[in-house]
Formats: sequence, structure tokens, C-alpha cells
Amino acid sequence: MNAEGQAIGAQLYVHKESFKNAYPWFLQLKQKGLNPLYITMDGERSIMRAIKKVWPKAKIQRCLYHIQHEGIRWLRTYPITAAGRELRAILRILPGIKTIKEHNWFIQAYKAWLEKYESFVMSLPQTTVAFKDLKRTMVLIYNALPDMFQYLENKHVPSTTNALEGFHSRLKSDYQRHRGLVKEHRIQYIRWYCYFKNKSN
Repeated sequence: MNAEGQAIGAQLYVHKESFKNAYPWFLQLKQKGLNPLYITMDGERSIMRAIKKVWPKAKIQRCLYHIQHEGIRWLRTYPITAAGRELRAILRILPGIKTIKEHNWFIQAYKAWLEKYESFVMSLPQTTVAFKDLKRTMVLIYNALPDMFQYLENKHVPSTTNALEGFHSRLKSDYQRHRGLVKEHRIQYIRWYCYFKNKSN
């Protein structure tokens, strides 16, 4: 999806996201002239690897909602440790960051959290739920941090994939009424669906 205007640029029908599926498809799109400067996406590593191989100069913007949702899901609704509760509170503000000042607050808050709790987390027995939840969330933030705030340097870059996710949800909902279609007709249905979506813009 093109973030400006939200037109569907291309679609691919696959059983599962993977490097094997994405890499040749991205090559085809590049050969047709697609050379994005920024790509907003979730954290699927195989897709990120394909992007970097085909468009090495493209900057990746990690979807802030996905980071927040995944981290809060791992920390659970009611974290059993003070570390979990405080990290959850930091993550809750992530999608609302609009300025460099707010960005700086987030970075400082997370660094302060690490200074306060990293040793505690690493001292927990590795088989405990608390250790697994906190460690996974720390790794999530560490891996995503370099690609979290591209949108602050370019106002045209969306900070989330919400527009595409919304379209995908509507497509799935409408598609449910046609579940009896054979694969060839399913692919044609999705192509026509995207075509008429673009026509309605």
C-alpha cells in the first residue's frame, strides 16, 4: 500500500509470509520500478531480510502499534513484578509519540528502566514466567529501537501499519462470504477487490 492516498500497489497470495515468497516478489516489483525510500512494516524478520536484500537503501519504520501490542501482550494485563508494570507503562505511550521531545522522554525512560531493572531481570531464574516475559520484551525493544522513529524525520512516513491492517481486515471480512472458491478464483477475487478499492479512492 502506498501510504499517500492508500492505493494498493501490489498483492500476492501466499500460504505464509516467508523470505522464499517475499524475495522474488520484491525483485519483480523492483524491476517494475518500485524503489521505496521508507517502508513501514511489522517485525517479521524474514520479510525484513528480503527488503534489505532487494532495497538496501530503504529505511524501515517499525510499526509502533505492533511493538506496543506485542510487548504489552508478553508483559500481560497484570504484570507480577514492578519491572513489568513500569515497562508496560512506558510502552503504553509509544504510539502517541509525535515530537522529538516525546521521543527523548521515551528513550530516557527506557534507559532509566534498564539501569534500574536489567540486573534484576537477568538474576531471575530463566524458567520463570517473569524472566521470559521481561526478557522477550527487552529483546523486542532492543531490536526495534533503531527503526522506531523514522517518521519523526519525515512527516510522510506513517508510524504504524494501521491503514493497511484496516484494509486487510475488511478484505478478510468480505472474503469470508466466498470461502468456497477454488484457489484460482480466490486470487482473482483479491485482485478485483484491490482494483475496486483503488478506483474508489
